This record gives sequence, structure tokens and C-alpha cells, in this order.
Amino acid sequence: MGRLELSPQDKEQIKNHGLTEAQVEEQVALFEKGPPYANLARACTIGDGIRRFDAETVDRLINTFEQRGRSREMVKFVPASGAATRMFKAPLKIYHEHSQIDRDTLADMAEKQGAQYADVLEFIDHLDSFAFYDALKQHMETGGHNIESLRRSGDLRHILAYVLTEKGLDYGQKPKGLIQFHRYADGARTAFEEHLVEAADYVKDADGKCRLHFTVSPEHENRFWSLLTQTGPAYESAYSAAFDVAFSRQHPSTDTIAVDMQNRPFRDQNGRLVFRPGGHGALIENINNLGADVVFIKNVDNVVPDRLKTETYRWKKVLAGYLLELEEQIRGHLRQLETDDHGLDLGAAETFVENELGVRLPPEIKSATLEKKRRYLIDRLDRPLRVCGMVPSSGEPGGGPFWVKDPDGSESIQIVENAQIDPASPHQQAIVKDLSHFNPVDIVCSLRNERGQPYDLRRFVDDSAVFISHKSKDGRDLKALEHPGLWNGGMAFWNTVFVEVPLITFNPVKTVNDLLRDVHQA
Repeated sequence: MGRLELSPQDKEQIKNHGLTEAQVEEQVALFEKGPPYANLARACTIGDGIRRFDAETVDRLINTFEQRGRSREMVKFVPASGAATRMFKAPLKIYHEHSQIDRDTLADMAEKQGAQYADVLEFIDHLDSFAFYDALKQHMETGGHNIESLRRSGDLRHILAYVLTEKGLDYGQKPKGLIQFHRYADGARTAFEEHLVEAADYVKDADGKCRLHFTVSPEHENRFWSLLTQTGPAYESAYSAAFDVAFSRQHPSTDTIAVDMQNRPFRDQNGRLVFRPGGHGALIENINNLGADVVFIKNVDNVVPDRLKTETYRWKKVLAGYLLELEEQIRGHLRQLETDDHGLDLGAAETFVENELGVRLPPEIKSATLEKKRRYLIDRLDRPLRVCGMVPSSGEPGGGPFWVKDPDGSESIQIVENAQIDPASPHQQAIVKDLSHFNPVDIVCSLRNERGQPYDLRRFVDDSAVFISHKSKDGRDLKALEHPGLWNGGMAFWNTVFVEVPLITFNPVKTVNDLLRDVHQA
């Protein structure tokens, strides 16, 4: 295998992981040369990469979806494998660092030591505003504790223990999807349940079937099945839907090898190679295996109570209606390009690619022969399609919409993460400051061609758009490699369109106190 020295045991381990020695060598090479930065041309703005629809167009696109979408095989895809550890980061810190702590001490430390103590103080002071309060109170009563007297003058660590550990709710270990987010008259709903309710409106097909797919970690899959078994029938009855829910895991073959700080394969205390999950970009494999036609993608924590769902439903249908209209136009251009191979006027297809799909043709193609240009346009059009909602920037971290210069001299619109932008380039950082919109992971996709054949999504990944992060294991530093992010590098060579959607459609829950915002309260 060239420059890597691998023992027979190493080679067997690589094989058992579903990887090849060549893939491992390529991964190590990526550590050595480092991932390339994106070459930003400018930020996408309204009228230059981002579309804004008027009321008449919104109504038309909703009608398009209602008339034509219900006959398609639709699936809602929700990445839901992440644990809620980050969501409860501050409570976990205080719980582990203090053997006991009362409210006065917590308030004093919040004043002296800042944010995390202040976050926990807010959490405790508004405990009864959380949807999970009743369940927490019941657990604590079973354990012989009065939650309100502890909240006022007792050891708050008891409360945190019942929130975070298996003694009570076990929210320090559960995934976000299983956290109770919203309170209703008939009880509380988890984020998972809110996705079921949402899907019953815009994913339900003409036969009433409602397909959802969640990616989960192996240790939590049974908990999701259990919750579905308990609550699914009631939601099916309430919303006249037949839920078809599937779960998948990130395949071991998408893991990547870890290296030490000298870019040599990292080994554990037993001398075995260490592989790590390849990040959420690896989920392109899960989407590839859906066998679906139209897919709605949404983050697990971006849900709202029923009183605010109407706008979510409207704009999901707008995005899907626009997807269906673009899909029809793309297929019309392809039929013309594939059947008329002489005397062809390519102007209509070229204008469509540039004006509707956000691609500026490379100079070489602009001046090419008719046949070469025809082949280029066919290749450019015959790809999976995604329509991505973009909300006005609100200070949230994450990817944004940019025009990106490609190596062949063309330009295309892309979702670019901060980690892909050169921090040492004043020019590139100046472009970032012009950003007016943000990607909330509100995406609708078309995954099959006109003949009904699914695209192999692995063909449309920019493999160079990887991330390198620094981690540790057994007290030693290591470097980890993450696959191209699912909605940036993982979909880099798709046909992509950006549409402005209202900010009310984006309500993420990154920390538990986000559930205290008005949009998440009853």
C-alpha cells in the first residue's frame, strides 16, 4: 500500500470496517495536504442567487404541490442521531463540577463567573415553563423529593441529577429527538413526535401514507421504536395518516481513520487503528439508500408548536411546488437536447442553466462547438435537484449561500460553511460580511431522473470539501476527518436553487433554554 506501513492485522481491520487500503491511504493524504478553501466570488443576495416570491407566486406553487406532489413517493428525512449533550452542556458542567449547590450560590457564581452559571440559573428559575416539567416532577416525587422546595432553598444538584441521569429523565444521554419540546393540553410532545405531526400535513400522499426516515445512533434506536409504538396510533387517528417510519444508522464504511499530530495512523492502547464517525456528510449514503423520489430534509430540533405550524406547512409546499416546476422544465430541456442532435439552438437550455440553476458556464464551453456544448448541458441538467430555503441572517452559526468560483472557470451557487472559508484572506472575509441570508437546512430534493431511475448521489459529492477537527483519545491528541458536509460538499454538484423563506420557519433548539423562547411556549 505504498507509504503506509500496515500489518496483516491492520489490513484485516480495514477490510472488516468496509473500507479499502486505498481509501485509507487517500484519507491520510487529505490530512497531509489539508482541505482546500472555497473560492468565494460574492455572497448570494435577493435577485442574485436567491429568489423572492410574491404572494401570487406563493399561491401558485402551493397549488402546484397539492395538484402534483401527492402522487409522488415523498419522504421526510431527519438526521436525528446527535445526543442532547450540547443542548444540556451548561447543566452537565455544573452537575459534574459541584457536589452540591443551592440557588444563592448559583446566583453568586453566575454574577462572578458568567454565562454557563447564568444559563443554569435561568434554567432552574423557569423550570416549570419546560414541557418536561411534569415528567420531571413525577420522577422526583417517586424518589421522595419535592421539586419546588428544592428549587427555592435546597440542593439543586438533586434536580439536575433527575434531569440529566437515568435516575430521572436521562436527558444528558438521550438524543434531541426524544426530548419533550412542547406542552399541550393533553400532554407534552418530543421533537420526534412533532416531526410526525408536521409530516402528516405535507408528506402524506394521495393514499394517506406518510413516510419518514430518521438517522439514529444504534444505542437509541429501540427508544425511538418504543415511542413510535406508544404514540403513533393516536397521531395516525388524529391526522388521518398511515405512518411508514424507518430508521437507519451511519454505516461503518463511512468512518474515517484518525491520525496523530504527525499525520501517522493513530493507534489505541492495544495498538489497533482508530476509526471515527465521518460526520453528518456521511449521511449522503443513507439518503442514497432511501430509494425515494421527493425528499424533504429538516433538522430534528427545528420544530414549533401547533399554533405556529401553518407557516411551516405553507413554505414547505412552496419549496416543493417550485421543485416540481423546475424538474419539469429541466426534463423538457433534456428531451430536446437528447433528441435533436443537429442544427440545434442551444440558447434556451444555456439561458435556463445560467438564469434558473445558478451556474455560470466556463469560458471553454461558451466558445465550444455545438456538440461539445450540447454534451456539457446534458451533463449539467441531468443531476439530482434541490431547492433550499434561505432565511434572513439572524446571527446563527452555520452555512450561507455564496457564488463560488470553480476550477474550470465557471461559477455556481453553493452552501458554504465558515470552516471552508480562508480566515487569513481579507478579500474572502469581506465577502462573508456581505452575507444577508443563512441556510436553515430547509431543503426539498428530487432524486430520480425522468425514467424513474434514482441518481447515484455519490457521483455528485465534492470529495475535497472535507473537514479536519482536533480531538483526543486516552489523553492523546488526534486529528479526525469528516466527510464533506451533507448540504455543502455532499451536494456540491447537484442542481441547486435558493429561495427566501420567512424567519418564522427557523426555530432551532441548540441549548435547553432556547425552549423558553416564545415560539416554543404554549
